[in-house]
Amino acid sequence: MPNFAEKNFNCEKELTLSVIGGKWKMLIIWHLGKIGTKRFGELKALMPGITQRMLTNQLRELEAHHIVHREVYPVVPPKVEYSLTGYGDRLMPILDAMYEWGKDYMEEMLDEQEVIK
Repeated sequence: MPNFAEKNFNCEKELTLSVIGGKWKMLIIWHLGKIGTKRFGELKALMPGITQRMLTNQLRELEAHHIVHREVYPVVPPKVEYSLTGYGDRLMPILDAMYEWGKDYMEEMLDEQEVIK
């Protein structure tokens, strides 16, 4: 497996989880994929629990991995927009499948709890 960012990965799944893993990255990708291009403040508003520092770090990491594109406009005040790249777009079917799985799992677990009561 390739040495990616000075880390050795045993398989492609491990690499994928390294790129998109964590609490916030998938949510950032999800919002950009479902809603479209967003400014920093708009993304932050969509994720109430994230700090400004964490959002900045996560966006930088996603940009470094070519998942998110950062467009800086030469205007005053500064305007920066974030969107998905082609690699980011290709993650959407995976996130859609994860969403459906989670939705089905939650419904089944809630139904199971109702039966127990």
